[in-house]
Amino acid sequence: MKPRYPWQNGKAERFNPTLQEGWAYRQPFTWNQTRIDALQPWLNFYNNHRPHGSLGGKPPVSRCNQPSG
Repeated sequence: MKPRYPWQNGKAERFNPTLQEGWAYRQPFTWNQTRIDALQPWLNFYNNHRPHGSLGGKPPVSRCNQPSG
């Protein structure tokens, strides 16, 4: 597989801009630790609350068969 070919790795390629827009570049971070600390809450939002068009407006957790923890 060649990198940057969405037809071979579409989900990961689509996630990268979402991650950049929603977390990495959403606000200026003056400290790397502040940016790192902001990642987990964003991933929680993305996986548990953010509606996804491909899932009919449901978050990814709705597709999970196992409870968290």
